[in-house]
Amino acid sequence: QVQLVESGGGLVQAGGSLSLSCAASGSIFSIIALGWYRQAPGKQRELVAKITNGGSTTYASSVEGRFTISRDNAKNMVYLQMNSLKPEDTAVYYCKGDVRPTYYHRFGYEYWGQGTQVTVSS
Repeated sequence: QVQLVESGGGLVQAGGSLSLSCAASGSIFSIIALGWYRQAPGKQRELVAKITNGGSTTYASSVEGRFTISRDNAKNMVYLQMNSLKPEDTAVYYCKGDVRPTYYHRFGYEYWGQGTQVTVSS
């Protein structure tokens, strides 16, 4: 079993910054990719940013230039630095991992954290 635990959400004024962290633990042979998704009330969950084990990154156009994703492979952690926050960034932010639990699993499985609330006031 693989667990992902997010931390670092909260309330911030527009223009401010927040940093999110996500720790992966459990049965982990390798982590193919880690990412951050968000879901605002009444909206579908959407990709915010993701990073592969090789360090390649992908960002949603709405956050590019403001958010930075990074990871610590040794600690199985992923981070999201969010700057110049806007009210429309308000959402529950989820960490997702594409993980091979053991050597015998040829492909990765998706695992999700429980989410952390980010609220940006205007």
